[in-house]
Amino acid sequence: MKSALRLVDYPGHMQQAAQQAVGFVERMDKNSFIADRLTQQAVLFNLVVMGEAAGNVLTSHADFAQKHPDIPWRSIRATRNRIAHGYFDIDLDIVWDTVQSALPPLVAMLPTTIAAAEHDLRTGVNPPPGDAP
Repeated sequence: MKSALRLVDYPGHMQQAAQQAVGFVERMDKNSFIADRLTQQAVLFNLVVMGEAAGNVLTSHADFAQKHPDIPWRSIRATRNRIAHGYFDIDLDIVWDTVQSALPPLVAMLPTTIAAAEHDLRTGVNPPPGDAP
């Protein structure tokens, strides 16, 4: 399945996951979030999805990531790794701050990144893996 995904899919997945994470806490305050394990798990899952997609861009389309430094690809991937490998010691204050402060600007930036990926796909700049000439 992974090889069937194209560059344009990854920022789209990031956009969807970021919007979902922000939406899950939209009507919550920090104390409510800290007390709600279900919402915590939903947010963490979406942060992992974002990190997986960012990691795929870095691995399979590094040139695209370099052309779009406004997206913190490495930080997003590092967040995923921290959650996945440090699941027993997640700082929910940091998760809350990330969703409140980092994700809304990212949600605003990703449509431009998605459009750039679509352009590259149309022009053959970053063909899907296996489709390169």
